[in-house]
Amino acid sequence: MNRFQTWVQALGVPFLTLFTSVSTLICCALPALLVSLGLGATLASTLNRYPQLTWISEHKPLVFSVSGILLVVGGVWLWWARNLPCPADKKLADACILGRKISYWIYGFSVVVWIIGFTFAFLLG
Repeated sequence: MNRFQTWVQALGVPFLTLFTSVSTLICCALPALLVSLGLGATLASTLNRYPQLTWISEHKPLVFSVSGILLVVGGVWLWWARNLPCPADKKLADACILGRKISYWIYGFSVVVWIIGFTFAFLLG
């Protein structure tokens, strides 16, 4: 296994959870932030340019359910893989350890992003 494969395995699931949790910000927190800052025209022009964003807002229970499930799966994946051995090669072992640390940070950031989006979508909405 080369260094690239080690990084992909270590970072694949956390990046997937990051991208799905960012979709929750796009649907709920970003519009609320823009309107509260008096940038409603910016929001309107963004929605005019990218009308697909409206679909995310209309289906936010589905978006939050899928992203929440992926966050749980990602968390279970990281928990299960926490004690897996790293390769014996020094460079690959260093890449493995660094990849795990980065994975934990990305996953934690993804959870925080999801919580912020959930708060704006369902608790403050």
